[in-house]
Amino acid sequence: MTTIGRPARAGDRITDVAGITVGHFQRVDADARVADPDSPDGHGWATGTTVVRVAAPNAVAAVDVRGGGPGTRETDLLDPSNTVQTVHAIVLSGGSAYGLAAADGVMRALEADGVGLPMDAAGHVVPIVPAAVIFDLPVGAWDHRPDAGFGAEAVRSAGTDFSVGSVGAGAGARAGSLKGGVGTASVTIADGPAAGITVGALMVANPVGAVIDQSTGLPFDLTDADLAARGLKRPDPEECSAVAALAAKQTVLNTTIGVVATDAALDAAMTRRIAMAGHDGLGRAIRPAHSPLDGDTIFAVATGGVRPESAVPVPPGMHADVAIVAEVGRHAAEVVQRAIVDAVLSAESVASIPAYRDIAPSAFV
Repeated sequence: MTTIGRPARAGDRITDVAGITVGHFQRVDADARVADPDSPDGHGWATGTTVVRVAAPNAVAAVDVRGGGPGTRETDLLDPSNTVQTVHAIVLSGGSAYGLAAADGVMRALEADGVGLPMDAAGHVVPIVPAAVIFDLPVGAWDHRPDAGFGAEAVRSAGTDFSVGSVGAGAGARAGSLKGGVGTASVTIADGPAAGITVGALMVANPVGAVIDQSTGLPFDLTDADLAARGLKRPDPEECSAVAALAAKQTVLNTTIGVVATDAALDAAMTRRIAMAGHDGLGRAIRPAHSPLDGDTIFAVATGGVRPESAVPVPPGMHADVAIVAEVGRHAAEVVQRAIVDAVLSAESVASIPAYRDIAPSAFV
């Protein structure tokens, strides 16, 4: 087993939203390799599962699916017109559709702790555990994929501190021609109608599209402030050329999935607006995004812990929280973009997939 991952930075992670924790479980063998296109299998393990645990009792959840090839579970349940409007955990996993089995282990672990929708006076519960998966089956052996045990291990490890990079559901992820992974980001809104509200994202970057602008050798659309915050500069010309010359991906079956969380008090319909806004950040970080071959899916969770003291007047007949939702949505796009960048910058090479920091080390100040 290979030790991988980098600590997520406090103050810039999804767990800055109170009531949200994250856990991973992965298996990555040092000798895992990407399968030869002419061979049915690679060998070794290179996959995993990530669980976003939601402990806030009044949390509201929603989802927005934009990709043409999604692998999901319980997304219909999160339609705002349906009855159940909360979740107890969200599973993000490798393994394509097989990896949805990880949610079974999460359900069993939560049930053992008495966590779920209460069903009767005897204490029986049904945990609500939506899930989404990425396609990473050609990385390592085809039949080495997450199962219920992965989910149980991931949810039991959930905490405020967690790792990013080639961990959990990002263990076998690819991002364009580079190694993908798990990334995170957060922001606390300083002023305006949503002042005091925190918005965070955790993303698993595994897109068909590119994540590096070949003209700069850097992730797309980073401002000077972004570069300074990440300790980045334009890589040397030789490294820019190396990034541009990387071979095309061996598979076009992929997905970018994730969770946006906020401590705002929102209803289900407005929480879905946050998931929708998160896709704007996905589109900024990945070119192209939402292809017919991606399964791009973003869940949103509003824990309800913060409501700004000053109500913003809105015209009669409009949703009372429209000004708050607009600001939270704007920042949701920002943190999703930054989380995808974090995934790519934090990733380490697995199964011979090159990592950005290995191809362009001079970009890191």
